[in-house]
Amino acid sequence: MNSYQNSKIGKKMHLITFAVLGLVTLPAYAYLDPGSGSLIIQSVIGALAAIGVTLKLYWHKIKLKLGGRKPAELDSELTENSSTKE
Repeated sequence: MNSYQNSKIGKKMHLITFAVLGLVTLPAYAYLDPGSGSLIIQSVIGALAAIGVTLKLYWHKIKLKLGGRKPAELDSELTENSSTKE
């Protein structure tokens, strides 16, 4: 790199260039049909469902990491609950 790129003037020029490019926009001429919107909604719902299932599968491990009960207490509670259900 040369001294121009490291100088304060060079940094200001980069900032001004990116600001001008961000302000000057051109039309995209794009079209989102209903099928595209449906795909986006379906992807969001699928991602939320995947997050929910992952949290459900690892809930006890997450709870232990966050300072919940000790593993021995969990085991004793689980065995008591399973014996009372019968």
